[in-house]
This record gives sequence, C-alpha cells and structure tokens, in this order.
Amino acid sequence: MRIQLINNGRQVTAFCPGDGAIGFIDEHDEVVVDRIGGRQGRSMGDIPGVRFKVIAVNNVSLLELVRGRKEKPVR
Repeated sequence: MRIQLINNGRQVTAFCPGDGAIGFIDEHDEVVVDRIGGRQGRSMGDIPGVRFKVIAVNNVSLLELVRGRKEKPVR
C-alpha cells in the first residue's frame, strides 16, 4: 500500500501485518507507520523495497482491529 507522509509529502510503501488488515484502511484514513528495521535502514526479509509497516489506523492499533477487539472510529 502506498502512503503519503504528512511531514515531507513523500510517498512510501508500507506493509500491513495481519490477515485482512488492508480492509480496515480506507483512502483518507490517518495511519501511523513504523520502520520494519532491516540492516542499515533497508528493507527486511522477503519484502523487497518495503521499509515501513502500519501500526495504527485513526489512533487505533491495527492489531486490535484485525483481532476484532476494537472497531475503527468514524471520523
């Protein structure tokens, strides 16, 4: 998934961990990304070119949304 950063306007590719996690993210949602943590800031594992992962959508943890513990708030 492609995400545009607020602070510098750069577009980056981010990974959505969890089965069906991409279904919880809509077009204009606010997401929080974190570095995946490969060697020297590079990509990690078998996902070439992806350096970020989504950890929250609209200030709710993506893991909690996937597990069904919380619902995404309406903005």
